Amino acid sequence: MLEAGIGFAAVLVLVLLRIPIAFAMGLVGMIGYMMETSYRGAISMVARLIIDASQDYGLSVVPLFILMGLFVNKGGISRELYQVSYAFLGHLRGGLAMATIVACGGFAAVCGSSLATAATMSKVAMPQMRKYGYADSLSTASIAAGGTLGILIPPSVILVIYGLLTETSIGKLFIAGIIPGMLGIIFYLCAVAYTVTRNPDAGPAGQRTVWRDRLAALKGVWAVLFLFFLVIGGLYGALDFWPIHIAFSPTEAAGMGAAGAFLIALSRRNLSVRDTLEVLRETAFTTASLFSVLIGAWIFSNFVNIAGLPEALLGAVTAYSVSPWVVMVFILLIYIGLGCIFESLSMLLLTVPIFFPLVRDLGFDPVWFGVVVVVVTEISLITPPVGMNVFVLKGVVGDVPTSTIFRGVTPFWVADIFRLALLVGIPALALYLPSQMG
Repeated sequence: MLEAGIGFAAVLVLVLLRIPIAFAMGLVGMIGYMMETSYRGAISMVARLIIDASQDYGLSVVPLFILMGLFVNKGGISRELYQVSYAFLGHLRGGLAMATIVACGGFAAVCGSSLATAATMSKVAMPQMRKYGYADSLSTASIAAGGTLGILIPPSVILVIYGLLTETSIGKLFIAGIIPGMLGIIFYLCAVAYTVTRNPDAGPAGQRTVWRDRLAALKGVWAVLFLFFLVIGGLYGALDFWPIHIAFSPTEAAGMGAAGAFLIALSRRNLSVRDTLEVLRETAFTTASLFSVLIGAWIFSNFVNIAGLPEALLGAVTAYSVSPWVVMVFILLIYIGLGCIFESLSMLLLTVPIFFPLVRDLGFDPVWFGVVVVVVTEISLITPPVGMNVFVLKGVVGDVPTSTIFRGVTPFWVADIFRLALLVGIPALALYLPSQMG
């Protein structure tokens, strides 16, 4: 256990020294494994993991979902989602911020990336909110918080990575993220309502849209509904009825989603040959980066396991007769603390190999734990000092101070804390839909 603790501390130090997380975990994991076994054993383990990762058919789900998100971004769907949300909510006090959150939720359903959701929606929503005199704190906060939905509402790349790390069903993880994702939207809308109640000038009401225009605007969201139903409906078995009998594995669903997003972007004439090559290049670059981090995490996980840390943690919990729920609360507090320092993916890859075996042995459901971890990760995306969504937004809207954005997101991460408490207190919120799957 001591060796694993030293290894974990070494990874933290290397990351704080700006060493990429993939190299930090891989290097520490290989050296630690070598000290526990032998040089030949460590080299053999690393080589086997790299070969297995390059030949694993299940890993193809990652580049396909990334490709789908990039094609969606090129298809111009974000603007139509915002227009629909504005048509129904724009006339309310704080309605533009509410419309932004709903549009972020819709875009997240076909994108899967929090940073991409925040960056894309900021270009669409920020000019409109400034036009109607919204406070910068509320405008930027609604975009940053709404963007966090991208890692929970399926398809989610971070849920895919969690599933690969823990060998948990990706299909069940996707389905489990739907209700908590909807709760996130509702709680964020409440955060907007609270903000404008305290300061009505922060979010003046916009113009009311007549019902004829509202119904006309709905025509623009068919692409989102089609893609979401195609991917999630195929996974859930909703397309398996006479005379159609279609059920997707996660990889097949990702392939269908990527193909559907490509055809939608092509049909709207938003995709040139140059754009297509750029999307493919960015997909390859992002996939290579994620695979490097995954391999590093697996190397570190092997070291942690052979060093006996999961067994030692379980032994300590058993020896002191600590309630499993007390252990879970302690783990979540660690996640919240680490979220103030690390970005979301690094935190997930660094901690899941350590905590997951303990959580599984204590009897917690792996699907539920995955959803809870992603919700905690969402909190880390908007909390200081390292709120990645905040800094992405700062890069797009350069004239708003970072302190203003962090001040604006406070009601939103408080709402996330309430949602986290609800999911911990009522696990069925995440587990009901997966339990209905065949």
